[in-house]
Amino acid sequence: MIDPNEFLAVQSKMMASLNNMNTDILIIASIMIIAIMPFIYDDIKYLDVLSLGREQAINLGVDYDRLVKKMIIVISVLVSISTALIGPMTFLGLIVANIARESMKTYKHTYLILGATLVSMITLIGGQFFVQHIFKFNTTLSVIINFIGGIYFIQLLLKESK
Repeated sequence: MIDPNEFLAVQSKMMASLNNMNTDILIIASIMIIAIMPFIYDDIKYLDVLSLGREQAINLGVDYDRLVKKMIIVISVLVSISTALIGPMTFLGLIVANIARESMKTYKHTYLILGATLVSMITLIGGQFFVQHIFKFNTTLSVIINFIGGIYFIQLLLKESK
């Protein structure tokens, strides 16, 4: 059995929040993100080909295995940076990627990455606005995102099952 006050303290440390951002590592995180950008800049043009599938990408001259491994490493590093800064947000990636793809109606990753960045900024800023002004800090941003993301995930599952 745990005291409700202790549970709230544990929950606030475990849930992602922009209010509890680890500002001590903000400069290190910024440097790491800036260092990663030139590493992947030339490979962004190949993401459209990768989305065609392994065989088609290899037939079109892309070193599929090398590029996929490189992108997995880059994605892992970027996710670890964001998780270290504000904590885990389970459904944020699902929401952002699907809304960007549905709203932009394109498969070009140069546009999708920019669109997903914009959608994620709007989601985080809008969610933080709700936390501060509507919920008066009675909940965390990750609870709101997980709630909306869970509903969106169920809606996607129901849409795909039809």
